[in-house]
Amino acid sequence: MMRYLLFPVLTVLWVPGLLATAAETPPIVRLNSVGYLPNAPKVASIAARADRFDVLRANDGRVVFSAATHGPIKNPDTGESLWLADFSAFQESGEFRLQAEGLPVSTPFRIQDHVYRDPFRVAARSMYLWRCGTAVQGTQNGQTFGHGPCHLEDAWLDFVGSPGQKIDGTGGWHDAGDYNKYVVNAGVTVGAMLRAWEDFEPAIRKIPLDLPQVAPPIPEYLAELRWELDWLLKMQRVDGAAYHKLSTTNFGGFLLPDLEKAKRYVTPVGSAATADLVAMLAQAARVFRPIHAALASQYLEAARRGREFLKALPEEVRPNLAGFTTGGYGTRDPDDRLWAAAEFWETTGEPDARLELEKGLRESQGKVDADFDWGNVRNLAVITYLRSTRTDRDPNLVALVRSNLLSTADEIVRTARNHGYARPLGDRYYWGCNGSVARQALPLMAAHRMTGNEAYRHTTLDALHHLLGRNVYGRSFVTGLGFHPPKHPHDRRSGGDKIEDPWPGYLVGGAHPKATDWKDEEKDYRTNEIAINWNGALIYALAATLSP
Repeated sequence: MMRYLLFPVLTVLWVPGLLATAAETPPIVRLNSVGYLPNAPKVASIAARADRFDVLRANDGRVVFSAATHGPIKNPDTGESLWLADFSAFQESGEFRLQAEGLPVSTPFRIQDHVYRDPFRVAARSMYLWRCGTAVQGTQNGQTFGHGPCHLEDAWLDFVGSPGQKIDGTGGWHDAGDYNKYVVNAGVTVGAMLRAWEDFEPAIRKIPLDLPQVAPPIPEYLAELRWELDWLLKMQRVDGAAYHKLSTTNFGGFLLPDLEKAKRYVTPVGSAATADLVAMLAQAARVFRPIHAALASQYLEAARRGREFLKALPEEVRPNLAGFTTGGYGTRDPDDRLWAAAEFWETTGEPDARLELEKGLRESQGKVDADFDWGNVRNLAVITYLRSTRTDRDPNLVALVRSNLLSTADEIVRTARNHGYARPLGDRYYWGCNGSVARQALPLMAAHRMTGNEAYRHTTLDALHHLLGRNVYGRSFVTGLGFHPPKHPHDRRSGGDKIEDPWPGYLVGGAHPKATDWKDEEKDYRTNEIAINWNGALIYALAATLSP
């Protein structure tokens, strides 16, 4: 019997008349419509002149806080003058609205200690709804989303020299708005989600996900990661190398995944995919070891085989993707090898992995990036190196990398403070930039753990505020959460079913090349697609807000 996955109903009180016009005219007051933590900064951006503002209790309109605004703030990327309403000093819990004198009232928002628990749950469970090779089903706000078992013929070997033959490539997550599966993009996704567990395990354990049970029982969050990790094992050849992707030759139509019948193939191996597989499985072995020793051993053995393949073939191997028009995820492998060395060393303590890692860190002068994604996973290696408690690290290199991390985190903080919507990525807009905004939480929270400086944690919250409504559109960028979230994401499930609302819990890619270029249209894959790497980053950022 299929088990139902029940999503929580996130209550949002709508301002009369506002929703109907929001697509054409953004609200004047732009804020995080999901809500704020009581003892953290709380700022709204107002797109009109306003000298003062009031915070109103939502149920009766009573004024509970008043203050002067700050501004105008010139915001070049959106071409606006903004006034800022800072109500950080107001720490009462409840549901409220904000109004600047003479301007329309804002959408309601909550102030609450656990305001991000439901968003975390919805985002984490969205990964379950991305599962391939099985039936899934879940309900949110009275609507049920689901599909039957899909892609049970994964995958054919025609493009790797064995036409008409197959391997078992079932399982894993669909990658994005399409149904293909890519090892490289799994890398930064699984890396961020495992890092969330290592950084925030006690808090994550307390969030029930209501996923299908596995035997033996393991924490639900790790059970979801296992679904992807076990697929990765199937993507590894006997010699340790990893197939780059599993895909149809062309993108399919907008229909539910169990209705997609086109043949799917693995592509030739690549050294970047192999290195990412090593990193993911080595990190997973470390995480699973105290919970499921046999599974951890299986992951580590596979990671070791992948590492031996890379050591025997130090030159880069780029996969031949001829014949495919689906996602390429082409990337050079030095950063992937660096991350593989970091996770393998941290898990095993083997000196040759540490030497490889430290050599790579020195060659890059300990660089830490303010902006990163699947094409550059060096930050994941850096964070693992700095977080390690092993005693064989080079203290001079540790000092250099630590200094660079803090400098980068300071840069992110300054960028957010100088932006009218406190966007930590500033004026950089490109494919998937919303995911990068969320992913900045990783270096920020690494810096916070090292120093205790609350500015880093507060800037992580700024990233969430921006994604959940404090932006030029005044809308949430996450389906099913907050005020007027995306209704028409580029997602074949949402386009292929008969349900009015899109599948819940997914962060859309965001505007580019300009801040004002986002369109909530299904056909606009450039700005409105969903993807696992963006959601993995969102899950980490939300986990950082949870109290243990």
